[in-house]
Amino acid sequence: MQKDRLLELYRQMYLIRRFEEASAEAYFQAQIRGFCHLYVGEEAVAVGAIAALRDTDHIITHYRDHGHALARGMDPNAVMAELYGKATGSSLGHGGSMHLADTRRHVWGGWAIVGAHQLLATGMAWAAKQLQEDRVVCCFFGDGSTNQGEFFEALNMSALWKLPVVFVCENNEYGMGTHLRKATAVTDLYRKAEPYMPSKPVDGMDVLAMHDTVAEAAEYARAGGGPVFLEALCYRYRGHSTADPEIYRTEEDVKPWRERDPIEAFGQRLIAGNGIGDKDLALIRKRIDRQVDEAVTFAAESPQPPMESAYKYVYSTPVPDYDPADRPTGALPKAAAQR
Repeated sequence: MQKDRLLELYRQMYLIRRFEEASAEAYFQAQIRGFCHLYVGEEAVAVGAIAALRDTDHIITHYRDHGHALARGMDPNAVMAELYGKATGSSLGHGGSMHLADTRRHVWGGWAIVGAHQLLATGMAWAAKQLQEDRVVCCFFGDGSTNQGEFFEALNMSALWKLPVVFVCENNEYGMGTHLRKATAVTDLYRKAEPYMPSKPVDGMDVLAMHDTVAEAAEYARAGGGPVFLEALCYRYRGHSTADPEIYRTEEDVKPWRERDPIEAFGQRLIAGNGIGDKDLALIRKRIDRQVDEAVTFAAESPQPPMESAYKYVYSTPVPDYDPADRPTGALPKAAAQR
């Protein structure tokens, strides 16, 4: 990669790290309410994978979604405001931490029901194939969802129809507070997908490994080869959510993974052999620190959504010529249905 692109990968990972640290602080100050699932430690997965996609490719993910949103280029101000539940948020304060979305960037949201969005990804890929669109769907999910029925349904149908989906399993070893070994009989999760599609593990702590592997998988799917399953081996340094006391693991458990910190390791790698110096990385960190501070200030000073907005966007806009009086049997009128 060119120097500028390597630095951009570093910038994105550091942005996610600082954004998540600021989110945790705001949560403990009661500025962010409800659930807040942080991506600290997993930055290389989203940054590497999404950098390998085209801007027109679809992205759909689970509720640990801040990293994916920022890696796709969503505005940190709007994302932080959404976490605060403010009217200036990316979904006007209606979605919150677990449901970040940006249709302009083909980010179709974080989904809170474990495994359910894998079926949505399959449907989106089916639509892309039917419409003969030159795009793939990249679906991110956690290791816990591979024990769900929806997971195998999605694998089966996407393989049967040879759909352009790249399934990226973020195996951070824990489904909430339960270790992988206590939850699944097959701990090499990529083997669960082997009967259906090409599948392989990838080092989720290495941003370049993620980039190259997803790039290869996306082009295979785009060319009509069908779906691909990737198991990104990674680790979250924070608990399942910011409210998690983490009594299920010790510092000794976390220590080996902290020694492989994806941002530190990549920074050292850049300095060692890419014509990049300490000053280049320090300048990026300084700019990101300021950008995240500005995002927190923007969110804190933004207005609350007006009360009347609570009833907006609950239902989709009706078809223009659709009259509910024409629906005695519960079916759409023929003309409206054809639209």
